[in-house]
Amino acid sequence: MQEKTLGELKTTGYKSRSVKEELRENLIKVLRDKKTEFEGIIGYDETVIPELQTAILSRHNILLLGLRGQAKTRIARLMVNLLDEYVPYVAGSEIFDDPLNPISWYAKNEIATKGDDTEIAWLHRSERYTEKLATPDVTVADLIGDVDPIKAATLKLTYNDERVIHFGLIPRAHRSIFVINELPDLQARIQVALFNMLQEKDIQIRGFKLRLPLDIQFVFTANPEDYTNRGSIVTPLKDRIESQILTHYPKTVEISRKITFQEARLTADQKANIEADGLVKDLIEQIAFEARKSEYIDQKSGVSARLTISAYENLISTAERRMLISGEKNTFVRLSDLAGIIPAITGKIELVYEGELEGPAHVATTLIGKAVKTLFARYFPDPEKAKKSKTANPYTEVTEWFTEGNNVDVTDTLTNSQYKKALMLVPGLYDLVRKFHPKLSENQTLLLMEFVLHGLAEYSQLSKNFLNGGFGFSDMFGSLFNAEFDEEEDEDDFR
Repeated sequence: MQEKTLGELKTTGYKSRSVKEELRENLIKVLRDKKTEFEGIIGYDETVIPELQTAILSRHNILLLGLRGQAKTRIARLMVNLLDEYVPYVAGSEIFDDPLNPISWYAKNEIATKGDDTEIAWLHRSERYTEKLATPDVTVADLIGDVDPIKAATLKLTYNDERVIHFGLIPRAHRSIFVINELPDLQARIQVALFNMLQEKDIQIRGFKLRLPLDIQFVFTANPEDYTNRGSIVTPLKDRIESQILTHYPKTVEISRKITFQEARLTADQKANIEADGLVKDLIEQIAFEARKSEYIDQKSGVSARLTISAYENLISTAERRMLISGEKNTFVRLSDLAGIIPAITGKIELVYEGELEGPAHVATTLIGKAVKTLFARYFPDPEKAKKSKTANPYTEVTEWFTEGNNVDVTDTLTNSQYKKALMLVPGLYDLVRKFHPKLSENQTLLLMEFVLHGLAEYSQLSKNFLNGGFGFSDMFGSLFNAEFDEEEDEDDFR
């Protein structure tokens, strides 16, 4: 990389390669060396990544098709790692011309004038990536270019001269990876302008045709066409994109959990002072899985992986806020802290009509409840089956205490000692947890004690009320009778 002139470059035996050849040959080395070129992409090892590698080996332009939050853009950005670290170009060229294969007027003129003394520079692979978000206001001039009248007047050239063109993003991505995100959002007439660029390498600007054999690896991302109301990929363009690869959401809670903890931004203090048990981590992931099958949520829109990342960050911050207010030096995440993740859920889901009627906050709390119910069976016996069973019901002592009119409030105002005291008030609750999970730490035991209350509420054996910053638990039937009594009072008020 010390060569500074075309003559010096020729002595090294340097050979020109197209960007697709470059990606292909570098991928072959990666596969033979059994290295990972898409580090940080989790859950695609047996699905998306093999298809992507096949497309690169085939030297195809690529369309990544999938719902939001499926790492489509992340994958495109990581393709840069398959480029050579540095490539030479004619110094001063707007489109980074290959010194051995120039295509612009400027580079051809430089080489014709200076020959082997033509100055060259070196371009790092990090600069060989261009990304454009497709929006309805994108123009042909933005992507391809336009005639620059000022340049024409200054150089005293006609508009028919290549030198008066101001190049757009795509020509400036010559010898690079060019990504268009959300392709269906691009107006149909702009998509049409990409036809010849993909197939014939022609650029048409202001009525005159310019033959510019651009060397570009195109990568497009899109949501499924039946989701977006703003437009679709026009069929002739889709036909010219050789490989279409379908992305997907994590297929298991374990994979989803890995993604969340890789992406969640936690401070060193949060990691050191706040304990998050595996149960609450799994609950966060299960909420997303429940959302992806909820009748209240538009499944065509999808539920982004960003939901669980934001929710986990909020969960830790809710516990941190409680710790700071109570003046304690450390704490652990409680199930009552799940009240703090509702803003993270409501901002990441798109509701159907029925969901709008329920309201986003209510849908969020419903999802939390369903996640609790799904995971409860992994830790404790099914309360409904236990109630019908001829053997002793392990929940009887707990539920009977609430039947006697007692209740428990678990909110973020409680210190660690107050939290423990509130849960220990419920007779039989501690023994129940120790019976099924005898080897847990004190914090984990307390967490499961609260989990039992949430689980019984989801199985309609206790009543759960939403309080400011937490939950209140009481007898199921007592709360029903009180609700009926309150309704009668309200009716009397209007008589």
